[in-house]
Amino acid sequence: MPNIKSAKKRVLVSETARERNRAKKSELKTLLKKADAENADKAAIMAAMKKIDRAATKGLVHKNKAARIKSRLAKKITA
Repeated sequence: MPNIKSAKKRVLVSETARERNRAKKSELKTLLKKADAENADKAAIMAAMKKIDRAATKGLVHKNKAARIKSRLAKKITA
């Protein structure tokens, strides 16, 4: 455990952020599984795309990874 006050605060803040990011990533993975299902409708895929854009904007996933995932989902819509 750190002794300096700012370091103690940093530990608490980073732990809070870690928990938040973990929850958001889990939510994103769940949406992607629903969108990737064989009987997924267009609304589920569009919802997943919106969530991916948001995650990329917030820095949760890299922008290139977000683009790759969206591209794969777009193929599902056209197929």
